Amino acid sequence: MADRRRVLVVDDSAAVRREVVRALEEFEVFEAIDGVEGVELVRAHEDLALVICDVNMPRMGGIDVLIHIQSRTRAGLSVVMLTTEGQPALIRRARELGAKGWIVKPFKPAQLLAAARKLTGCEVPSTSAA
Repeated sequence: MADRRRVLVVDDSAAVRREVVRALEEFEVFEAIDGVEGVELVRAHEDLALVICDVNMPRMGGIDVLIHIQSRTRAGLSVVMLTTEGQPALIRRARELGAKGWIVKPFKPAQLLAAARKLTGCEVPSTSAA
């Protein structure tokens, strides 16, 4: 069963991984340096609730990560693509493969946090001031 607070970020940039970890400080975030390591971590951590994945990486890119996750590893696991790419055909392909979102770098931490909360079911209830 997925732990709603466990997230995997797959990106070959250490700086981007640090930014994601900082933005998602309320989550337990695992890190992978490329798609191969990302797929291995998805297999090893059956309790992940979300994967945040770059598109262009060495050894295995994000589209191939999606294929592995959805067809071989963990069908239904929420994946958000976090990338510099913005080509409509690539976005369409990722959505066809099961990506739940597409965020273009540089990203706004609040936007990434909102997406993570929504996709993991950890949305913070709004409070109204009396």
